[in-house]
Amino acid sequence: MTRYALTRLGLLVLGLAVASVLIFLSLRVLPGDVAQLIAGAEATPAQIAAVRERLGLDVPLWSQYGDWIGGLLRGDLGTSLVTGTSVTAELADKARVTVPLAAMSLTVALLVGIPFGVLSALGRRRASGTAVSVVAQALAAVPVVWAGLMLVVVFSVWLGWFPPQGFPRVGWGDPAAAFRALVLPALTIGVVEGAMFLRFVRSATLQALGQDYVRTAAAKGLTRTRALLTHGLPNVGLSVITVLGLQIAGVIVGAVIIEQLFTLPGIGRMLVGDVASRDLPKVQGELLALTGFVLFVGFLVDLVHRLVDPRQREAA
Repeated sequence: MTRYALTRLGLLVLGLAVASVLIFLSLRVLPGDVAQLIAGAEATPAQIAAVRERLGLDVPLWSQYGDWIGGLLRGDLGTSLVTGTSVTAELADKARVTVPLAAMSLTVALLVGIPFGVLSALGRRRASGTAVSVVAQALAAVPVVWAGLMLVVVFSVWLGWFPPQGFPRVGWGDPAAAFRALVLPALTIGVVEGAMFLRFVRSATLQALGQDYVRTAAAKGLTRTRALLTHGLPNVGLSVITVLGLQIAGVIVGAVIIEQLFTLPGIGRMLVGDVASRDLPKVQGELLALTGFVLFVGFLVDLVHRLVDPRQREAA
């Protein structure tokens, strides 16, 4: 197990290294000149050149990349070209919104996907199971922005239960207001992602129901539901763990979009604004942080799957 963990950790580091190169180079081909943006529309070429020199943009790309990696190894993601603030500090501040939003969204997705996926599989020949499958198919095809707008109309405009947009100025200094501000965004992401997760859980459950050991347990007197819960759910759980990493990545992507819709001061909204202002150090720091988080989740999922799956332990 230790050897496997070290191998996976090495692949994680390699993935981060490749991602850092791709992120750094891709941002350098974007149109626009950040020095021109900072200097102003009326700046002379000499003034623009002075700004470029002050920001270190006049040195070769390999030197800029080396400086960035050196800072990363010290835990420093760089300094914003526009505001002059620490990228690490700003990410930590915005994560206080994005991380709870992602956690709440994932919780909703699991609460929707797992129980309703199992119920849909068990009732596949009944009207209830068919209805759950049809609703899941419809929700999975719904654009997340449209789902968010519909939730705002129902729960904010009509019922007035939750605020339609924004986040408290005091942040989590007012926990109740902060939680209420994240409910609709989390439901928007969680319901759509949960519908897709439901379809996967349903497929895994149907596959488990068709296994010989479940049919044998049913033949010995157990009901089909009891046989599934006793013998089939462990295999369904392994399948759920496998896809969980992809589900978390989908939640992160959804958070980037939803923070714009609900004007939440999180990492996603900050990322969009920084791309528009060509703040390269902040954008590359934000993208690398999000990429590193997704890769780390995949690393943890692999380890958990290895620990709980006896077939992989025996093979090792």
